[in-house]
Amino acid sequence: MGFWENAMASYNALREAREAVPFGLKMLHDFYQSFVEANRWQLYLKGLGVTFQVTLAALCVGVILGVLVAVVRTLHDQQRVGHRNLLLEVLNLLGVLYTTVIRGTPMMVQLLIMYFVIFSGTRNQIGVAMLAFGINSGAYVCEIVRGGIMSVDPGQMEAGRSLGLGYIPVMREIVIPQAVKTILPSLGNELITLFKETSLVTVIGLVDLTKVAMQIQGRTYQALMPFFGIALVYLVIVLVLTRLQGILERRLRQSDRR
Repeated sequence: MGFWENAMASYNALREAREAVPFGLKMLHDFYQSFVEANRWQLYLKGLGVTFQVTLAALCVGVILGVLVAVVRTLHDQQRVGHRNLLLEVLNLLGVLYTTVIRGTPMMVQLLIMYFVIFSGTRNQIGVAMLAFGINSGAYVCEIVRGGIMSVDPGQMEAGRSLGLGYIPVMREIVIPQAVKTILPSLGNELITLFKETSLVTVIGLVDLTKVAMQIQGRTYQALMPFFGIALVYLVIVLVLTRLQGILERRLRQSDRR
């Protein structure tokens, strides 16, 4: 027999031997290779830590940026007729442009532009990822906060102003406390969405939970266990966050009844 005939015979023998292994034993072997061998479970924990870092930092940046833009746009919308402020007009235009561009383009494209164009000279992948996701989240947080403020009856503002209170005290003491009940549940949804979207950081080489699974799949040639494993991790964490969000919403409803 020639070289190729021997090679094919060996391959067929190995395949037949693998197929003869019971399914449960094969799954156990794949699980061991993907999670236990060489302490690979530690790599998943490190990747999950990176995922949490990007998510929480991006949410903080998004909340700060979103609140600032929302305040500017709300101030612009609540200007009295005939009392237009040029600076406010310009800032509102920039806010509209920001939310339109960010919400109208894919997150992956924004991340690629941020890393390979704007910060092409850096290798601080996690910093760029935090900033990119924070800017993206800010556009959505802006609409969440703005919608919460606008949902409060305008009569509340008028009543406060009629008592001699300034705009800022009325917002701080009357409008914002009522708007928070609408804003917080939506921010919970934004956190969940942000947590899942962080898997996109693999495109810039950041080793998060998804990237770890891809690396292990490349070493073991087993795709089922690594990818189903991280899918289960994402699912469990999202279910926990959803549960916490439900508890928060119930408490907010209870406070409304009081």
